[in-house]
Amino acid sequence: MGGAGAPEWVIREDAGQPVLLALYLRQVLGIRSPDELPHLRGIPPRANNRSEAAQNVLERQWREYWAMTVEPQAHPSPVPLDLVEGFDTLIALPIEGFDELRDAIIPHAPEALAFSQSAHSRYAKDAGSKPGVSYRAYASAIAEHERQVGRRAHSFELNVQVLPLAQRGVWWIGSLTIAVTDGLRGDVVAFDSAIHPIIAELA
Repeated sequence: MGGAGAPEWVIREDAGQPVLLALYLRQVLGIRSPDELPHLRGIPPRANNRSEAAQNVLERQWREYWAMTVEPQAHPSPVPLDLVEGFDTLIALPIEGFDELRDAIIPHAPEALAFSQSAHSRYAKDAGSKPGVSYRAYASAIAEHERQVGRRAHSFELNVQVLPLAQRGVWWIGSLTIAVTDGLRGDVVAFDSAIHPIIAELA
């Protein structure tokens, strides 16, 4: 976004169903990582009765699946992907090395899909009811950053996932991707101040 020859910034905002699904499955499988990211609201974490070794395998496979989900271009699979039964086209796992995760998530498909569809629809409805608000929030933060540093913002890309997390805040979940709580995103003043450090880091 900018004139010819000017720096460009690209910000994509969404509540992506694949990301929502991954976080729902993280919670119902009792996956701890990423430790700093809060749980989803209203989904009780489930206790697990796996051995420590089995849990470690699941955690490792989930972390790889999470990285591929959040930033698929930065984390391509070295082997072909295969769709997971029950998740439409929203989850594809590598055909090798993910049997434990695949087996663990299939029983949760109906409720996980329903949750992700509902949360995504709620975000789309909120965003659709305030056209232009999303763009203005970022444009204002970039303009303020430019005033503070006395130069044009560098070109950058940022992906923003607006999620129904239990704690309010902003977290890096990839090299170009942040998660922000839906409540914080809806609070113009608080979001403006929360997004400033992110913009300063990138621009």
